[in-house]
Amino acid sequence: MRIGILGTGTLGTALGAVWVRAGHEVLIGGRSAEKATAAALASGATAATPAEVVRGRDAVLVAVLWDGMRDVLALAGAADGSLAGTPLIDPSNAVEHGVGDLLTPPGRSAAEQIADWAPGAAVVKAFHLFPAAQWGSGAAAVTVPIAGDDEAALARTSELVRDAGGLPAVLGPLRRARQLEEVAGFVIGLAFAGVDPNSAIPSTGSA
Repeated sequence: MRIGILGTGTLGTALGAVWVRAGHEVLIGGRSAEKATAAALASGATAATPAEVVRGRDAVLVAVLWDGMRDVLALAGAADGSLAGTPLIDPSNAVEHGVGDLLTPPGRSAAEQIADWAPGAAVVKAFHLFPAAQWGSGAAAVTVPIAGDDEAALARTSELVRDAGGLPAVLGPLRRARQLEEVAGFVIGLAFAGVDPNSAIPSTGSA
């Protein structure tokens, strides 16, 4: 695949590296050309401008902090339809740092807001529950819940999840992204309170 990554932080760099190793062509860029160059060197991807990152891509990951999300999408021309028809993977957590409260309005997910900022894009929520260190580390496979409305975009995202060493699990349409984001807030809130979130989740396995 031809993959674009908007975002030069640890998550975009880690996923870029595993996708390059899987044989995909990866462009990476963000608001800083210098950081894009560093991320490309670290991942084996090619640095590009945000507009170049999304052009002609089979899928785009937008991995930036929530307060910079709208800006990077604007730099990529999202409001003008540059991502129309493109699977746009959202791993963001729009939560208050150290608390876990969602910053989006009640009943509204970050993924749905991104869909508004990128008209025509096939937004898929994915990769938001595990830290960057999970990917490419050789750690045991984890389940990556995903949500979206476009079947082709879900299939393409599922393939990228498997290439990263994860097990994709489609929760449902994009309206259920809010549930996934609430789970992230729950995990973050407990972790910052010094509680292992795994201890608060009942096992459904056999006794």
